[in-house]
Amino acid sequence: MRILHALLSSGFAGTERATAEMCNALCDAHEVALAVRRGHRSRAGASIVDHLDPRVQRHELGDWFPGRGLARLVREWRPDVIHTHLRKSTRLVARLRPPCPAIATLHMWVNGPHFLQMDGLVVIAQWQKKDLAPYRGRVFDINESLVPHPRLDAARIAQLRAAAGAAPGEFLVGGVGRLAHSKGFDLLVRAFREAALPGARLVLVGDGRERAALEALAAGLPVRFLGFRDDAKDFYQAFDLFVSPSRSEPLGRVLFEALDAGVPVLATRTQGPSEILARFPGRLVPVEDVAAMAAALRELAAAPPPRLAHDLSDYHLPNVLRATEAAYRELLEARRG
Repeated sequence: MRILHALLSSGFAGTERATAEMCNALCDAHEVALAVRRGHRSRAGASIVDHLDPRVQRHELGDWFPGRGLARLVREWRPDVIHTHLRKSTRLVARLRPPCPAIATLHMWVNGPHFLQMDGLVVIAQWQKKDLAPYRGRVFDINESLVPHPRLDAARIAQLRAAAGAAPGEFLVGGVGRLAHSKGFDLLVRAFREAALPGARLVLVGDGRERAALEALAAGLPVRFLGFRDDAKDFYQAFDLFVSPSRSEPLGRVLFEALDAGVPVLATRTQGPSEILARFPGRLVPVEDVAAMAAALRELAAAPPPRLAHDLSDYHLPNVLRATEAAYRELLEARRG
């Protein structure tokens, strides 16, 4: 198959990682292209294109009128299937009405009528189905993909803990993600201050528009900001506790990465974490409840849960790849019929 993915975001976060992993995996059996916007790099210089297999064909669309470039790309490249990610690319493809099947992954929620115009929708969490009552296309339950991370040796873990500012024996609390309001890292900083944990440190791996405000909020606390890191997935194995303090979290790819590392997990009772931690061990606290998060931090620091090995094989990339290819074929057969 000739498969065109489209993602018109900037930077490199969970959606971009999932899209890159899928594009790369599809290259083993298919011809794959990815349409991105010209301004695909974040202010820190991060971009999905840095994580693509060289076999993935990359096409940059103009920032001002990307629909024109996308129409030209579809006309000239002639994909068998178009797979969109997030709102902007899905809206453009819906307007385009391409001659081939179009499918969108709901990385978030149905935040626009254009999603309901796709031939197929991929839901990665069951709560997303509540918005699909008027939808008449095909719905595919396909898990978020996970590439298991290699186990790190003691020397590498010590190096990571030193980068986080943690001395031997200190309790290291970690968060990973975009420093945006929806991710709730201000709540984590406030809870960390209120918890007043002896011999503990907090490290945040990621960058975003909220960084300066968060650094001001954390003044005087043992908190370190590491910015965007290509080795972000290494850090989970260095944490003693991983925290996802989001105000809204459609799935929470970071939770799977933390579970893969075996680190204990604390999360807010948002959409995705509520589903994930119903299947795997972890602690949930109410959204935006700083006092409850601080109490949980004190309890988990006083009696740290053991690191555990979890069976996450249902989320491993080869299994997700097979389900995605089956969805493409089903849409193609429906179009031919």
